[in-house]
Amino acid sequence: MFKKYSSLLLIVLFTLWGCNRQPANLYKVVKVKDGDTIGLLSNDNQEMTVRLAEVDCPEKTQAFGQAAKKATSDLCFGKYVKLIGNVHDRYGRTVALVILEDGTNVNYQLVKTGYAWQYKQYSQSAELAGYEQQARESKLGLWHDVNPTPPWEFRREKKAGYQTSNPDSLQNKPKRHYKKRKPKLEEAY
Repeated sequence: MFKKYSSLLLIVLFTLWGCNRQPANLYKVVKVKDGDTIGLLSNDNQEMTVRLAEVDCPEKTQAFGQAAKKATSDLCFGKYVKLIGNVHDRYGRTVALVILEDGTNVNYQLVKTGYAWQYKQYSQSAELAGYEQQARESKLGLWHDVNPTPPWEFRREKKAGYQTSNPDSLQNKPKRHYKKRKPKLEEAY
């Protein structure tokens, strides 16, 4: 009699275990594009790109850019997160605060550890400003540099340098050489 019910009990347990999915408002971090941009996967397997709100990390090609990406990855890659906010930027990314299951605010944690600036253009948080000041005084992360360049200035300088470096770029372009196209079989006969 126990054998009959044990197999039925196992079937019921596996069915219940399979139905125990993550809550709908949790997303799995499946990609870290840079320090302040991550890729998430929803329960229905929809990918979305999220830009961390209120913070700005160094660009990947900037000093501490790779370190900021690693810090973000160490904090949240492979973990489930909750989003606070549902604004979209001009690139179609969701801009939100990212909260780990244990309650850690990823955005604020990056500023606390010195791998991001408070993005004052989009944030008025006194708490976040305090975290940035503490990181500066403790010389954490990017604050090891004597005078680190904020990412918004780095992007502006890069863009200005690109536009002014070659004003006659169309005239100075090297001539392209194309290979002769081989005739198709129908054309060859």
